[in-house]
Amino acid sequence: MTQEAVHTSHVQSTGWSFQSALYDPRYRGIFFQVLTIVVIVGFVWWIAHNTAQNLARSGTASGFGFLNGRAGFDIGQSLIGYSSDATYRRALVVGLLNTVLVAVTGIITATIIGFVVGIGRLSHNWLIAKLCTVYVEVFRNIPPLLVIFFWYQGVLAVLPGARESLHLPLNVFLNNRGLAFPKPIFGEGMWVVGLAFLVGIVASAFVARWAHKRQAATGKQFHTIWVSTALVVGLPLLAFLLSGLPLSFDVPVAGKFNLTGGAVVGPEFMSLFLALSFYTAAFIAEIVRAGIRGVPKGQSEAAGALGLYPASVTRLVVVPQALRIIIPPLTSQYLNLTKNSSLAIAIGFADLVAVGGTILNQTGQAIEIVFIWAVVYLTLSILTSLLMNWFNAKMALVER
Repeated sequence: MTQEAVHTSHVQSTGWSFQSALYDPRYRGIFFQVLTIVVIVGFVWWIAHNTAQNLARSGTASGFGFLNGRAGFDIGQSLIGYSSDATYRRALVVGLLNTVLVAVTGIITATIIGFVVGIGRLSHNWLIAKLCTVYVEVFRNIPPLLVIFFWYQGVLAVLPGARESLHLPLNVFLNNRGLAFPKPIFGEGMWVVGLAFLVGIVASAFVARWAHKRQAATGKQFHTIWVSTALVVGLPLLAFLLSGLPLSFDVPVAGKFNLTGGAVVGPEFMSLFLALSFYTAAFIAEIVRAGIRGVPKGQSEAAGALGLYPASVTRLVVVPQALRIIIPPLTSQYLNLTKNSSLAIAIGFADLVAVGGTILNQTGQAIEIVFIWAVVYLTLSILTSLLMNWFNAKMALVER
């Protein structure tokens, strides 16, 4: 028997050949996966190699050592202490905190407005339903940058100057330079009040959980609103009184040409906050409306047959079931609002992108700054997704 015949006999006995492997889904899948990995690794290596060569050719130093350098520029609004003598690292932290502030306050406000407008679109009152519809259609079809310019140039910029500030209640002043309000000054014993507030929140959560279990077991309701109010408000108030009133206020005073004292929220933050809140609320309203429509009509009819008022039907029957439909797309809107906060650079608000852009222009460290931007926004998005996924799992129906 020749060698070729032996090989053919061996292939026939083992049942393997190159042609059979080519048409085998298992081998073909492994081949294309390995090929994809090789292509991606090669592409990344090519980009890194070209980048390193370009940096060496231009004489630009790479690395994050520049973060220890002096910033040399001021930032209008800062939640922590900052001056032009601070480092680039602290400037980026200030921008990050401003971004988080816009995202958190915008998400809370947009959620409240979106739920109110979404439920209002389903109202039997013709005027309320039409007004909510007009709101959704207007804001949903306008670019967010245009909404920001509307608030910044069309609303806040036309307010009176500092000398003619609008005097609102509680020593609050509004003008084209922002919103001035009394600045709280915390005394030594204020930490006791904060601790009492946290204890009140935890205790009210335990009371709500106990009331829910009690109602599920006995059918008897326990209205937790007064107990929660006493714990969250009354307990810190008692601690505040017992610790000697460790709180005072620096009240803004209207002078001849300007306001002195107090704290000021600039028009840049206000316009960005209002624009993102109202813009995102239009999309949240549609999500809420779709979620409520997704609840079977028989649920509302059954609740009404039991004697529940329409408001109680919406609050106790419809909305809890609609949340299971609302939460997943709601996560996307929260992520969009966080990422849209980068539009603050258009009006000069010192968010992470604006501060990073200034540092980039001064140092030329483009790759490092872009890397920081990507890591920060990716981290914020992942944390938001994890939190919303946890909340979605808590609201999901548990099959027995």
